[in-house]
Amino acid sequence: MEQLKHECGVAMIRLLKPLDYYQRKYGTWMYGLNKLYLMMEKQHNRGQEGAGMACVKLNTLPGNEYMFREKAQGANAITEIFASAQKEFRNLTCDQLADSDYAKDRLPFAGELYMGHLRYSTTGKSGLQYVHPFLRRNNWKAKNLCLCGNFNMTNIDEIFDKITAQGQCPRIFSDSYIMLEWMGHRLDREVERNFIDAKENGLQGTEITDYIDDHVKMGNVLKTTMPDFDGGYVVCGLTGSGEMFAMRDPWGIRPAFYYRNDEVVVVASERPVLQTTFDIECDDIEELRPGEAVIVNKKGEFTLERILEQRGDSACSFERIYFSRGSDRDIYRERKKLGEQLMEPILKAVDNDVEHTVFSFIPNTAEVAYYGMLGSFKRYINEQKIKAIESLGHIPSHAELERILEQYVRSEKVAWKDIKLRTFITEGNSRNDLASHVYDVTYEVLEKGVDNLVVIDDSIVRGTTLRESIIKILDRLHPKKIVIVSSSPQIRYPDYYGIDMARLEEFIAFRACIALLKDRGMHSLIDQTYRNCVEELKKPKEQMRCCVKDLYKPFTVDELNEKMVAMLRPAGVATPIELVYQSIEGLHTAIPHHNGDWYFTGDYPTPGGMKLVNQAFINYYDNVYQYEHKF
Repeated sequence: MEQLKHECGVAMIRLLKPLDYYQRKYGTWMYGLNKLYLMMEKQHNRGQEGAGMACVKLNTLPGNEYMFREKAQGANAITEIFASAQKEFRNLTCDQLADSDYAKDRLPFAGELYMGHLRYSTTGKSGLQYVHPFLRRNNWKAKNLCLCGNFNMTNIDEIFDKITAQGQCPRIFSDSYIMLEWMGHRLDREVERNFIDAKENGLQGTEITDYIDDHVKMGNVLKTTMPDFDGGYVVCGLTGSGEMFAMRDPWGIRPAFYYRNDEVVVVASERPVLQTTFDIECDDIEELRPGEAVIVNKKGEFTLERILEQRGDSACSFERIYFSRGSDRDIYRERKKLGEQLMEPILKAVDNDVEHTVFSFIPNTAEVAYYGMLGSFKRYINEQKIKAIESLGHIPSHAELERILEQYVRSEKVAWKDIKLRTFITEGNSRNDLASHVYDVTYEVLEKGVDNLVVIDDSIVRGTTLRESIIKILDRLHPKKIVIVSSSPQIRYPDYYGIDMARLEEFIAFRACIALLKDRGMHSLIDQTYRNCVEELKKPKEQMRCCVKDLYKPFTVDELNEKMVAMLRPAGVATPIELVYQSIEGLHTAIPHHNGDWYFTGDYPTPGGMKLVNQAFINYYDNVYQYEHKF
């Protein structure tokens, strides 16, 4: 499995008590800061290219800093930002560090609102300027906006045109910056609305400022900002006046969870993060519903507000298969079920010869599906034992029972994740040679030429690691046959909602489809699909269909599998190889409440996704296919 990058992980904490409360109860006023650190570390799987954090102090006097931010790049970014945030703590006495009033008055990051973010780039853009959170500064507290999120918008070009038509000048063309400016513009309008109200009520000077800070309604800002955006998102933010919010997209594509008691309101991308950090039960935590926002105002009042009507039921299935932590109660069960359901096609692939088959997995995310697969085969073996005993027709002897009962499912850890390639190695041949050593193998666990080897992975995306490393190292064991199992269906289509799968030609399933069309002289279907995509882009995007589906219609899953094996087989490997994939029906059975399956079906939940997949095929045809076909 090639590591996929996913954008991103979020963590938010709103303390509902004064800092002195946490000092007395938990022995430190840094309770919120420490919990933010834990929440971010527990979500490190969601972003290792950068991290950022922000903090807001409530009720500061004019002229004092009240909003703080730290950002860093690299795998150690979390450590760096927290070390930087606490650098002014180092020279303090123990008494000063234990004094919550001193901290509140004098120290950075001693506040009541915290927000953290972990970043994986899905756009290829790098640099500290792209690391969340983003901050829009203003002299007035209420107009300061700090924004982060787990999102990817499909229509940022349309939003850009809309805001520039109003005379705005975004500094950078990216969904994060443009959302910051658009939402900031709406926040300005909300502040101005309250300014007018304050003046009409006869208030003056700082009375007006206090009135504005106390009466900003983030629900108004979100309702006038978010209807324009198409994509998968969880958008989180803080204002200088002390508003906190987190909103989920109306299709429910990206996940968010929250928990609250009389001390805190917290939000995270994954449920186990909250369970572990706050020592709470699974059922204590709520999932944010599509189109809904958690809002906590300056006074600490919590509300759930419907910002947009739900537009679909498309929670991302890949979150469950791969990205989210497997320690979540429901995800663990779902991944096991994905593995369990593959028993029949695996039996067929090994010709029912379980006695001479060794089962294993590709580390590390496929491990839970592996347990499910083993469980199904253990039940299968037990059924075979029962049938064998029943068929004897007499009370079995000790020797007969021993012969029957000694049958078992053979499982071994065959593949080991050994090294991580370093990005400074760019020369092609050197990099390919090193790629073959990313995994290592456990030797002498198979009987050469006799035992089949079944290895399960959570998904097969590009096939690069299979071709360059995994198949080669598995072949060193000299199995009778290699069966590579994917607990997810064939990935045929790009993602546009936050995963780095944007180009069709990256997918081994798509490349196999094109190769089959070429083999069978069906170039006309490729050309017609191109013309269809061009025509679709002339329609309103709400009326578009995914024309790329047409390319797959002539072929069965097995035909595509056979072609993929031919394309993935390394030179010099003669061992029979077979691919086994999860079915779409099996996916929905195992993960019934997460229907976002566009990677596998091409059924994009938003109009923007449908538009982009057609554009992706046009790009492929213009930039890759025509060149290859010409020669």
